Amino acid sequence: MYQERADSVTQGFTEPCTAVVDTSHIFPAALPTTRQSSLTRSISDHPLGKNLQAMRTGQQQNKGMRTRLGCLSHKSDSCSDFTAILPDKPNRALKRLSTEEATRWADSFDVLLSHKYGVAAFRAFLKTEFSEENLEFWLACEEFKKTRSTAKLVTKAHRIFEEFVDVQAPREVNIDFQTREATRKNMQEPSLTCFDQAQGKVHSLMEKDSYPRFLRSKMYLDLLSQSQRRLS
Repeated sequence: MYQERADSVTQGFTEPCTAVVDTSHIFPAALPTTRQSSLTRSISDHPLGKNLQAMRTGQQQNKGMRTRLGCLSHKSDSCSDFTAILPDKPNRALKRLSTEEATRWADSFDVLLSHKYGVAAFRAFLKTEFSEENLEFWLACEEFKKTRSTAKLVTKAHRIFEEFVDVQAPREVNIDFQTREATRKNMQEPSLTCFDQAQGKVHSLMEKDSYPRFLRSKMYLDLLSQSQRRLS
């Protein structure tokens, strides 16, 4: 009789459920321990019971993963993250960076990209958002356009495509299917303009999405504050 009641309870779960099943009505206090153990094993052996156990295990693992990712997503975006990857020595670079220059980064996205410290600061910020591949792709395209050797042009084009554009590329950028396929066709006869469409899409994405957040970030505000303190 207890087996039938246990089966009816477990068969009643048709949707995933994270709540702990109340088995007090199945295992009365007066029920002998051996009978309780037998019923527990019967529920555990039931296919749905096994699924529930596997689901709970998966939820615990997912919870741990979410906790780890949550810690990463709250990675500091302080000024120290910027100075860690400056093209010059940090102290020297911060002394060279004037308030006027740092303030001009807010004029436009292209002004930011035209300044080497602006690029370094923006790269450090993107690292905190795990999206630095967008900037790296844009910079790679800019460097690619300077290629003069036909042989090197073909090699560089395929390297950039395989690293940033192709599906499941190591540092795949966020572009639409049409742009990706158009760029793939360009690889048949690479030219200095073969990445223009993809580069434009990535530039627009960064300008509309990441750039405004950068201007509001603690990293950028700290840079402005430090440069202003040097003048006082």
